[in-house]
Amino acid sequence: MYSRDARVSLIALGANLPSGGMPPEISVPRAMGRLVEKVGGPHQMSRLFHTPAFPPGSGPRFVNAAVRIEWRGKAGELLSLLHDIEEEFGRTRAHRWEARVMDLDLIGLGNAILPDAATRANWANLPPERAAQVVPDQLILPHPRLAERGFVLVPLADVAPEWMDPATGLTVAQMLAARPDAELAEIHPVPVAAE
Repeated sequence: MYSRDARVSLIALGANLPSGGMPPEISVPRAMGRLVEKVGGPHQMSRLFHTPAFPPGSGPRFVNAAVRIEWRGKAGELLSLLHDIEEEFGRTRAHRWEARVMDLDLIGLGNAILPDAATRANWANLPPERAAQVVPDQLILPHPRLAERGFVLVPLADVAPEWMDPATGLTVAQMLAARPDAELAEIHPVPVAAE
């Protein structure tokens, strides 16, 4: 049961390079566990999914997942915690949309629109080629390109299909249904290893 004083927080995870010798099929679930350990409280974890690298041709396929947790603090504090976990797994930041050992993105935090609706809309409306070149100097929530990314929406649908983007009024399920069939056909659950 989710508490009234906490906000539903959605975190997307992904990796397509080994971390400390661990393939992403192992490191991503470990990062999910680390997140849950640090935050505590109720949570839901998605299945793991193999997804093509984004942008296309930028590296090996990714393992993507999502976690739904409760968060009682400020958005910036949660973002800092996510960056700490990335660093634990060896993440460095050299180029935008590069191959990576670990990526944790804060996708949404309750009904928050940060820093404000106009700024969020400006980032959401950037042409893709421009979005590939510029990095926001502040936290933008909900993630401005969420509706364009099947590799984020598929795992999110495991844990929060009914979550509504407060900026657009669309649920995760609605955004996912709008993605092209060809894109979704390239996203596959990671087979569960036999014990």
